[in-house]
Amino acid sequence: MSLSVAVKAKKSTLISLMRLSSFSSATSSTISLKPSGRLQQTLEAPVEVNGKALHSGKVSTVKLLPAIAGAGRYFEFRSRSIPASIEFAQESPLCTTLLRDGLRIRTVEHLLSALEAKGVDNCKIQIESESPDDREVEVPIFDGSAKEWVDAIEEAGINVAQNHDGESVEKMVAHVNKPVYVCKNDSFVAVFPDVETRITCGIDFPQVPAIGCQWFSWKPEHDSSYVKDIAPSRTFCVYEEVERMREAGLIKGGSLDNAIVCSAEHGWMNPPLRFDNEACRHKILDLIGDLSLLARVGNGGFPVAHVVAFKAGHTLHTELARHLTID
Repeated sequence: MSLSVAVKAKKSTLISLMRLSSFSSATSSTISLKPSGRLQQTLEAPVEVNGKALHSGKVSTVKLLPAIAGAGRYFEFRSRSIPASIEFAQESPLCTTLLRDGLRIRTVEHLLSALEAKGVDNCKIQIESESPDDREVEVPIFDGSAKEWVDAIEEAGINVAQNHDGESVEKMVAHVNKPVYVCKNDSFVAVFPDVETRITCGIDFPQVPAIGCQWFSWKPEHDSSYVKDIAPSRTFCVYEEVERMREAGLIKGGSLDNAIVCSAEHGWMNPPLRFDNEACRHKILDLIGDLSLLARVGNGGFPVAHVVAFKAGHTLHTELARHLTID
C-alpha cells in the first residue's frame, strides 16, 4: 500500500476552488456511468456481528448476506427492504439515517464505507434491534471505526456476483463531468472532474488546540489502502460538548471505548491515537460511506472525482449526493 500524503492548504485556496463554476465539460450531465473493467461483486458467505449502538445505547445484530448482481446494497428491517440509496437518506444529528415507510436505520455510514471501499457492490444487510417493537434501529458502533466491518467482510470473503440467469455483470462507475459544490457558512464539500478518485479533507477546531486545523489527502492506490489508511480511524468528539449531546438524547452508548475524546483544556483523554491526524481521516471514512449512497443496482457509488471537503458533516455530504443525482 502506498503512503497517503498529508497536505497543507489554506482555506482561501479551497474556497477559490469551489468557485470554478466556469469549468466547461463536453458532457452536459453532472455525472455519467462508465465501465469499470471489473465485474460486480458480493460476499462469498454470510457473516453476523452484534454490538452496542452509539446514540441509542441499544444492542443490535447485523447479518451481511450475499446478494445477486443488480440487487445493490440494501437493509432488511422488520421484513421490509430499505435500499442504501440517497433517496432514502434523512437528515439526522451526528449520523446518516435511512428512512422508508416509517422505519429508520441510523448510523449506517461506517458499514457502508467499508462495503464501498472493499468493493462489495451487492449485499443484503439484515438488522435487528434488541426490542421487537422498535421502529428504529441503529448499526453498532464497535470501536468507532470501520475496522470491525472490514474484518467481517474479509471473514465472509468476496466473490463475483451473478444475476438471476447465472451471469456476471460488469460494474459501472460514476464519473463527475463538471464541478459541483454545496456549502453552509465556511463549511463546504466540492467535487471536480478527475481521472482517478481522490479525497482531500480539512477540519478546524480552533477552540481545541490538540485537534486544531488538519488536512489530509488520500487516494485508493491499492486494494489495501483503505484498510490501512482509513478504516482504523475512529469517530471523535469534544469533551466539553458531551453533556449537551446527551441532553439532546444522543451518544447514550458513547464511551472512551468507541470514540476518541478531546478536551479543550487537557487534550486527548484516551490516547494513543492511531494516526496523528486520526480525526481528519475519520471524516474521509464518513464521506466515503455517505457518497456510497449514490450507488444503485450494484453500479455507481463513490464517484471518480477529486472530492474536497472542509468542516463538513453528514448533512453536507448527503446534500452533495442529492445534487450529483440531478442533471
